[in-house]
Amino acid sequence: MSSPTVDWDRVGDTFYRKIKLYDAIFDQDLELENYILSGAPYGGAIALYRDESKLHSYRGSLAAKSSIDIYSCAGKLIRRINWDKGSIRGLGWSDEEKLLVVTEDGTVRCYYDLQGDFTQFSLGHGAEEIGVKACRFWSSGFAAILSNNHLISVSRYDEPRPKLLTIPPEDTVHSWALIPPAYTLSRSVEVLLAIGQSIYVVDSSECEDRMLQNGPFKYISVSPNGRFATLYTEDGKVWVISSDFQNKLSEYDSKAKTLPKDMQWCGNSSVVLAWEDEIHMVGPNGAASKYFYDGWVHLIADIDGVRIITNDKFMVGIDVTEDIFKLGSTSPASVLLDAVDQLEKKSPKADDNIQLIRPSLVEAVDTCVRAAGYEHSIHWQKQLLKAASFGKSVIDLYNSDEFVDMCETLRVLNAVRDYQIGLPVSYDQYIRLTPERLVQRLVNRHEYLLAIRVSEYLRLPTDRVYIHWASQKVRTSSDDEDTICRLIVTKLNNKHGISFESIARAAYEEGRTHLATELLNFEPRAGKQVPLLLSMEEDSIALDKAIESGDTDLVFFVLLHLKKKLPLASFFRIINNRPVATALVESSARAQDKDLLKDLYYQDDRRLDGSNLLLDEALQQTTLQTKTDKLRLAARLLSDSKDPAAVFHGKALAEAQQLLRLQDAYDKDLDGGFTGLSINETMYTLIRFGHSKRAAKVQSEFKVPEKIYWWVRLRALVAKRDFFELEEISKIRKSPIGWEPFFNHILAAGNPKTASTFIPKCTHLPASQRIEMWVKCGMILKAAEEAVRAKDLNALELLRGKAGGSGSGGGNVGAEIERMIGSLRGKRG
Repeated sequence: MSSPTVDWDRVGDTFYRKIKLYDAIFDQDLELENYILSGAPYGGAIALYRDESKLHSYRGSLAAKSSIDIYSCAGKLIRRINWDKGSIRGLGWSDEEKLLVVTEDGTVRCYYDLQGDFTQFSLGHGAEEIGVKACRFWSSGFAAILSNNHLISVSRYDEPRPKLLTIPPEDTVHSWALIPPAYTLSRSVEVLLAIGQSIYVVDSSECEDRMLQNGPFKYISVSPNGRFATLYTEDGKVWVISSDFQNKLSEYDSKAKTLPKDMQWCGNSSVVLAWEDEIHMVGPNGAASKYFYDGWVHLIADIDGVRIITNDKFMVGIDVTEDIFKLGSTSPASVLLDAVDQLEKKSPKADDNIQLIRPSLVEAVDTCVRAAGYEHSIHWQKQLLKAASFGKSVIDLYNSDEFVDMCETLRVLNAVRDYQIGLPVSYDQYIRLTPERLVQRLVNRHEYLLAIRVSEYLRLPTDRVYIHWASQKVRTSSDDEDTICRLIVTKLNNKHGISFESIARAAYEEGRTHLATELLNFEPRAGKQVPLLLSMEEDSIALDKAIESGDTDLVFFVLLHLKKKLPLASFFRIINNRPVATALVESSARAQDKDLLKDLYYQDDRRLDGSNLLLDEALQQTTLQTKTDKLRLAARLLSDSKDPAAVFHGKALAEAQQLLRLQDAYDKDLDGGFTGLSINETMYTLIRFGHSKRAAKVQSEFKVPEKIYWWVRLRALVAKRDFFELEEISKIRKSPIGWEPFFNHILAAGNPKTASTFIPKCTHLPASQRIEMWVKCGMILKAAEEAVRAKDLNALELLRGKAGGSGSGGGNVGAEIERMIGSLRGKRG
């Protein structure tokens, strides 16, 4: 195996290396000089678009059609997007590998999955009339310069809000670049414009002239960390300065007579200039190295290096770790690597090397582990990890987590770097990209098997991979829908976390409604099923699924949607044979929409319920006319019904109308609040106010039973304290309610004398109760006489005791009771 230092190049005091990753990238007939190239960060895809400002050789009508071609870094065509939407003024990528295309009229398309699906928005701010001249991109946004030098920035793509920056001078812009918001003090994008002899810094609040004197500057480039900027002067000199323009760090004279085609940073420590077939790498302190190629060269900058692309080669230039591989290095890691080599040769020098670096053995192991991550050669990865494994076996206590993580990471990186995948992700890029986003990149390339294996290996969820595969299957498969459904269900039925709703939505968007409906049957969450079914206009199925779920909120959601969408008759037909839905509509309408409730009862021929609803409305009315109108409508609903309950309600409604008219007449004649009272309350009020004849008329007209009328009359007379009338009633021979209620109510009203007149009429009561009633009235002697008639000696003896404390006449009463007791005993003897 060749030495890892073969591809090293020294630029000043720093080493760099060019690693050739792929051969035969593009067709030799492809004229790269006539194309604009843009590469996604972190070793992502490359987009090619024919440069409209250059002439092309004619290759037939098909080749003449404009398109954006998306390739992997290994030259594999991922997607060809036909383009007929106008002149392209900006072609760039986001960190999520979204392709951004900006046209001259300010239209922006965001292709989010490498497969031609896109969202679109417009820059506005006059871009359509003035025209976009060029664009510069950063990880999550871009800035566009218009033909009048106005600048528009977009800071995010999911919710784009184009913002006009401060207006710069209208002089010619020789070159421009931007500093991303993450690296500016204002946290707003800053645009560097080369105008005249100086540089202007433009942001959302101001446009500041940096007062430089050596312009015009033909190129401006900002380092990935935003700390440095490179300026290329008209006389071929390269300046490296701090991005705040306070310090000039180095200068390099290219001595070139022509302007370079591109200038990019290689990491944060060097700058690469590219002419047609030549590049200059300018390192720290102005040191440089030159390289020559057989064809046209394109540069794509990344966070830790630069990608160099020709027709037949794909190379990457990155920094190197000198500690281990540098010739003559005596660092602990280098000695440990040599110890492994000696161990494989079974040489005793292996142990000598270990003893030599034993105090720094932990540091050596850690360095070898880290260095393995920066190696693209599998052989040297293994050697470095062997060295780390050998070293940690000698250490008494060592945490191997970092070693295990690096082994897992390298296995993943080597898999995605394969030419069939074409993702040359470095270790630093992988850390920033994260494993989840790397898996997403594989999914976007339809590398599902590798995406699943990587996810399982790294213990990541695989549901998104399976869902994307199934969604793509329903979009592109030519099989019949039942076959597709069986295939998807067979593959995914036992997989955890699969959302069949997402797959069904993809099928519906492709016009495969039957397939979408079948797939939704396997979605266990009704909350996911129902919204899609509604959007598919499968209203009945959506309502059934919502009812089956037992979630009343979900049922209400469906019912509200259907009510807004359908005519009322159709809405009622859908819920008619679904009792749960009908009950929910009824309960909701009762509280919020009485008109809907009326229509529901009418549609279902529920006359009694409809009549009750009108009755309820009648009770809430304030005028006689509206009340009687409502009652008349309620009665009319029941007029043709044969149902006994409905017949009874009809009669009751007719009586209610009659009562209202009668009460209205009483209100006018008697100045009383009769309206709204019940029949019993009406009679009670009339009697209490001395209108007994009118009360009797009410009883007669409404056929109030005698018992009820007598009870009402009793309560009213007692409340009125009309004891004279009550005494007159006591002269009547018979009472429908008996005489005990009269006694109780009059006694409770505080008139024992009148109450006592009803005791002799309570002949149906036992003597003991009548005795007690006399006692309650304070008539002990009458109670004793009642006891004598009943021949109740025990009661007499009890009364004798009570007579003793019955007042001033207690002695006479007591003597009389003694006489009665003696007489009763004599008769018994």
